[in-house]
Amino acid sequence: MSGNVTSDPPAEPALRVDTREELVYLLGQACEIEHGLMCEYLYAQFSLKRGPDEGLTDGQLARVQAWEKALISVIKQEMLHLALATNILTAIGAAPHFERPNFPILSRWYPPGVQIALVPFGERALRHFIYLERPEGMALDDAAGFAAARHAQPLTAGGAGLVAVPEQWQTVGHLYRGIEAGLASLCARYGEDAVFIGPARAQAVTGIFEWPELLAVTDLASARQAIETIVEQGEGARGDWIKSHFGTFVGILEDLMAEQAADPGFTPARPVEPAFVRLPPDVEAGTLIEDPATAQVADLANGLYEVTLQVLSRYYIHHGETAAESNTLARTAKHLMNHVMRDLGPVLTALPVGPSHPGQTAGPTFDIARPAIFLLPHQDAAWKIINERLDALQRACASLSQQAGLSALAPLTEKLQSMSQDIAAHASKTASRRQRQHAVPDRREP
Repeated sequence: MSGNVTSDPPAEPALRVDTREELVYLLGQACEIEHGLMCEYLYAQFSLKRGPDEGLTDGQLARVQAWEKALISVIKQEMLHLALATNILTAIGAAPHFERPNFPILSRWYPPGVQIALVPFGERALRHFIYLERPEGMALDDAAGFAAARHAQPLTAGGAGLVAVPEQWQTVGHLYRGIEAGLASLCARYGEDAVFIGPARAQAVTGIFEWPELLAVTDLASARQAIETIVEQGEGARGDWIKSHFGTFVGILEDLMAEQAADPGFTPARPVEPAFVRLPPDVEAGTLIEDPATAQVADLANGLYEVTLQVLSRYYIHHGETAAESNTLARTAKHLMNHVMRDLGPVLTALPVGPSHPGQTAGPTFDIARPAIFLLPHQDAAWKIINERLDALQRACASLSQQAGLSALAPLTEKLQSMSQDIAAHASKTASRRQRQHAVPDRREP
């Protein structure tokens, strides 16, 4: 595949956005897609083999490490895209949206053809990633096993309603262009001041995340700039996708096929499969972990994922925190993702599922127990809950690090302890400040 698409792509149907509710609905789907893609890519990264002891030659190890570096770059940009989409949500008055269905996410949640599943690194995963990141109008088939489920359309679906309903967007770029057009239409009808009603202070803009493209969304121009960043990084500028996520995955697939042509026995990924400690309520069937130590590590991974979403939600609420406290939340979220979850993932994918699955290792499932637990609306309670969770995870990590084969968790224990202390210091200051603000003066006569 070349780096440029020269033919004019067929037009995709315009999405209908007549109300704020429809815009919030589409932005919620955008957040879920960015979130789901990020987890897919994390899973593929965690599945990669790590050294010669797993059957890699020095040359193959170098290739795997290069692919991992490229994956990490894409994952960071997906987190940026989620941040930008959340800023647009906040700008139009909605709450941050970190909820999503549990994996595998079948197409009944989204338009036909859009499915999100956890697949180990390899040709099937890369073809699936390429399909999801394909530019608008490009005709591609998804990887094997991702056949779209068709949905019955209700007979009474015509006409405008009071409640937002699903729309048939076809690519991520199509979804964002629909959001952009909807924003422009509402601004033309009601004026920008009536559309962008969220407080400017609630915009997530910080150098801590190290994203120069992370901008405050306060008007139509900044919203368009945010959308342009998301679309260009994902599918590429119109007609040129070589540096986009789509182009990155095309390049990795070509490398992988060349390596496997030279050595048909080359397998870059561990034999992982998504394995649950317990099935979430919205998952009909799945592999359950039988090995006790693996189950404990998987539970730790889910707990870390959960508290990361809690910290991010609190950061994006921006209600009552000082600048220093907001920075602490941003730094904690970043360190949880970059310095704890990233190191824990490969530990988990090296552990056995159990006797019923010989040779298979456990892949993380990124469980969401109940989406409402992410939103911590009351400042004092929020900081105490985050501190409690970090303390519990730190203790669990310390205990697991004493077990045979899990010594790699010891450094993670120290990092969690440091984060917990950082949160606790600010939590005590926050509580003291609140007590002073709400102290009732003594009104008795002297």
